[in-house]
Amino acid sequence: MAFEPESISPLDALWQEYARVFLDWDDLTLGRWLAQTLGQFEGRAWRLSHPLVGAYRLAAKIAHDRQIWFKRLATAPAAYAESPCCRAPFLPLLTRDVRAEGLICEHCNEILVPFEEIPAELRQPLAAWAQQYEPVHAVAHWDDRQRRKAGNYDDAYEHAAKEAEQLLSFAGRELAPKLLNAYAAVIWEDQDECLEVRPEDVAV
Repeated sequence: MAFEPESISPLDALWQEYARVFLDWDDLTLGRWLAQTLGQFEGRAWRLSHPLVGAYRLAAKIAHDRQIWFKRLATAPAAYAESPCCRAPFLPLLTRDVRAEGLICEHCNEILVPFEEIPAELRQPLAAWAQQYEPVHAVAHWDDRQRRKAGNYDDAYEHAAKEAEQLLSFAGRELAPKLLNAYAAVIWEDQDECLEVRPEDVAV
């Protein structure tokens, strides 16, 4: 879908500028770069904000639009299974919505692994983490009644942001690495825009 120029935020415009380099590549070059980068990803849990992940996401979006993986123009490293949603290599994203949405595909943004299909030994700690995170994130979306009830909403918001930092740190330090027992590589969300938690606030 094309966007009208006035509807594009400055940040979206910047990312579109970043993506142009991949638009200029032919399909084979793009596929090979993605495959090589997947080899670098293998065996590690990566922050969503990592520059290499950001570049890969831009290239993967273009590759998805061109059906690079469907055309079998490049061979992914052997450790990566084929995703059922778009046939791209299996690269899951862990977010705070894991209980509802499972793990998300980094190539097409569809549900890659429904929660009930995540390995059983990982579901309980993931569910407990997501359940703990839910009311913390909800503070950013309180209505006027909830804000008045809290008394000092600014303090409640700041407290929630600090909790979110700790919970995201736990996900990156403890949960995402455990997913490597089942998947070749994992990406984890390391920010919460609603609570103004930036990647640099999240230590692991």
